[in-house]
Amino acid sequence: MIKVDLIEKVYEKTGFSKKEAAKAVKVFFDLIKESLEKGEEVKLPGFGSFKVRTRRSFKVRNPKTGEQIEMRLKRSPIFKPSSILRKLMNR
Repeated sequence: MIKVDLIEKVYEKTGFSKKEAAKAVKVFFDLIKESLEKGEEVKLPGFGSFKVRTRRSFKVRNPKTGEQIEMRLKRSPIFKPSSILRKLMNR
């Protein structure tokens, strides 16, 4: 399923116009992105939670030149499904 399919499903199930459905889906994703940018956790009961994982910086060696390179601190989003969603997937 892609974003267009999601908009279509919202349109069908809510009775919103297609423009309203598209705006609702966009706002939903924007709110999740903004919360994750701030480092907040987003919990959706019965579905799962989104968190930001921070990986510390570390040093690596370029095998060709032997030069030491520092890999910077990195933040990345992770998703953890709820136990309800996991049970649905594993019926």
